[in-house]
Amino acid sequence: MLLTPRGFCAGVMRAIDVVRIALELYGPPIYVRKEIVHNRYVVEELRASGAVCVEEIDAIPEGARAIFSAHGVSPAVRRVAEQRRLKVIDATCPLVTKVHLEAIKYSRLGYTIVLIGHREHEEVVGTLGEAPESTVIVETIDDVDRLQVPDPAKVCYLTQTTLSLDETRGIVAKLRERFAAIQGPPAQDICYATQNRQLAVRAAHRSAIFSWWSDPRIAQIPSVWSKSPRRAEYLRIWWTMQGRLIRAGCMVCGPSRSPPGRPLRRILSRNSSLRFVVKDFRSLRNSGSRERTCVSPCRRI
Repeated sequence: MLLTPRGFCAGVMRAIDVVRIALELYGPPIYVRKEIVHNRYVVEELRASGAVCVEEIDAIPEGARAIFSAHGVSPAVRRVAEQRRLKVIDATCPLVTKVHLEAIKYSRLGYTIVLIGHREHEEVVGTLGEAPESTVIVETIDDVDRLQVPDPAKVCYLTQTTLSLDETRGIVAKLRERFAAIQGPPAQDICYATQNRQLAVRAAHRSAIFSWWSDPRIAQIPSVWSKSPRRAEYLRIWWTMQGRLIRAGCMVCGPSRSPPGRPLRRILSRNSSLRFVVKDFRSLRNSGSRERTCVSPCRRI
């Protein structure tokens, strides 16, 4: 069963294209701070073409050409890049840039910014860097209970773009309970593609279609969220599905915002005798038009 929507989101496609085009225009090496996206197969392919992934900007030779990953960077990283005279192409996802701009705006207005996300995630580190004096990171509802702010009337919240709606709903509700005047972003920060793909998993889990097949095949549940521990709920659903699918003799190829497309194509080509059903869950969200709104030209500095 192939779940739809699936495949890369617009921001991930854009970031990958930035690296590929840079390699074509300038030739290797092209340095990339962190992995351009969280997809091992894509990263390995780009490395084979001449991209060099580094953990920190000071590992890039002075004057070299460098790309910032889709997850964004803090102003401190940009300053170091400028000092090292790097020729930088910014492949930050436009939705992440939107969150950065919101952090700057609220900081200038004197708000305490509650950033909902995972403090070790590259995106959160970058957003925090825009207004470190004004920002506090919240990961759980318990963190909200411990929050102390200088002015309860001037509090706003922003979210990491790759969280799930389920994950943030309780935290936002608790924030509104504690701070009646809290401000939120004018449009939600969570990635549309992330939402659509998570909703597809949930819908598939509730579906009765798993009894359709009896071909005795091993079920394969791709670990496309292995680098996203926050999605434990969706992994739990995958493993629940796995038990049902093994009994039904099915294979599921499911959704993620940056999924391993090469293994999926390999599965399809090597198992041509298998019968695949494409289950389309796009009606749950208006995914097509909304995801395309994420595309914008990359910035070069």
